[in-house]
Amino acid sequence: MIRHISIPAANPRHVAEAIAELWGGRVVPFPSHGDSYMAMAWDARGTMIEVYPLGTELVPGNGNAEVEFRDTNSSSQFQAVHAAIDVPTSQEQIFAIAAREGWRVVRCDRGGFFEVIELWVENRLLLELLTPELAAKYTNFMQPQSLEQLVAAMGVG
Repeated sequence: MIRHISIPAANPRHVAEAIAELWGGRVVPFPSHGDSYMAMAWDARGTMIEVYPLGTELVPGNGNAEVEFRDTNSSSQFQAVHAAIDVPTSQEQIFAIAAREGWRVVRCDRGGFFEVIELWVENRLLLELLTPELAAKYTNFMQPQSLEQLVAAMGVG
């Protein structure tokens, strides 16, 4: 289970507020790095997305030191990072939030296996949202027996 991830944003607080709204959660400043925020689902699992300013890099500390934050002036508009996350909100609520923010949103079928709602945060970062309805189908597909059938059909395994 992934408990938290971090993502970059041009407006970290605003992005954290929108994500927290999708969860019905809260936003808390991230104490380890300036202008960074935690969108927290406020659930029993501690689900969270840390939102850092664009250009923030996480680099290994020296020796036994923990991770260090480094700010750079270079970052691509797009990246390979994305996440599928459960949200308690409805498709209608998601589309309303996206419209308010001016962010791309579209419901997509993933090869007939499951569906997601693509929310493009700041029109540059993909979050695949799973409403309760969509999460049930996703979870069913991701069960070991279903995955065994998939890999067998693919000829791998």
